[in-house]
Amino acid sequence: MDFLTTLTFVGAIFIFMATPGPGTLAVVSRALGSGFKHAIFMSIGMVLGDIVFLLLAIFGLNIVAQTFSTLFIIIKILGGIYLIYLGFKIFMAKTSHFDVNTQKNSTLSSDFFAGLFITLSNPKVIAFYVGFLPTFLDLSKLNHEDILLVVLLVLSTLSTILTIYAYFANRARESIKKPKIQNIMNRLAGSIMIFVGGFLIIKQ
Repeated sequence: MDFLTTLTFVGAIFIFMATPGPGTLAVVSRALGSGFKHAIFMSIGMVLGDIVFLLLAIFGLNIVAQTFSTLFIIIKILGGIYLIYLGFKIFMAKTSHFDVNTQKNSTLSSDFFAGLFITLSNPKVIAFYVGFLPTFLDLSKLNHEDILLVVLLVLSTLSTILTIYAYFANRARESIKKPKIQNIMNRLAGSIMIFVGGFLIIKQ
C-alpha cells in the first residue's frame, strides 16, 4: 500500500466507524455507567470482533460466514440478552457521595465479552469489509506484510474512535459529583444499553 492509499483507507474507515451506531452507544453507556476502564475493555472486545471479520473478508471466507448464519443468530440473541442484563444492572445501580467514582456494575472480563458479542452478532460487519476493502486493495495480491498493515490500521483507527467516545463520556460522568445526578445518568446509561441489546435481538 502506498502512502496515499493508506491515508485514504484510514480516512474512510474513520469516517464510517465514527458514525454513532450500536457499538459506540454501548461504549458511551458503559463509560457513563461505570467509567473509562470498563468502556475500554468493552471497546477491546468490539475491536477484536472487527479484526476477526476483517480477516475473514481478506481470506475470502464470506461464504463460510454465510454458512454459519444460524450460529450468528444464536450469538446475536445471546449477546442481546446479555447487554439487556448489563443495562438492567446499570439502571438499578445506586450511587452515594462515597462511591460516585468507584461504582462497579460488572467485571472487566464481562465488559470485554459484551463488546465482542456486539460485533460478532452482526454479520453485516463482514459484508462491509467484503464490499469496502476491494475499493482500496486487490485482495488477491495482498502479501503477509500488507495484511498485517491493514489489520494494524483498522485496529488503531477503531481503538482511537472508541477511546475518544469513552473518554468524553467518562469526563461527563466525572464532572457531575451529585449522587442524584449520577443516578439519573445510570438510568440513562442503563436504558441505552438495554436499547442496544434489544436492537441486536430484533434487527435483521
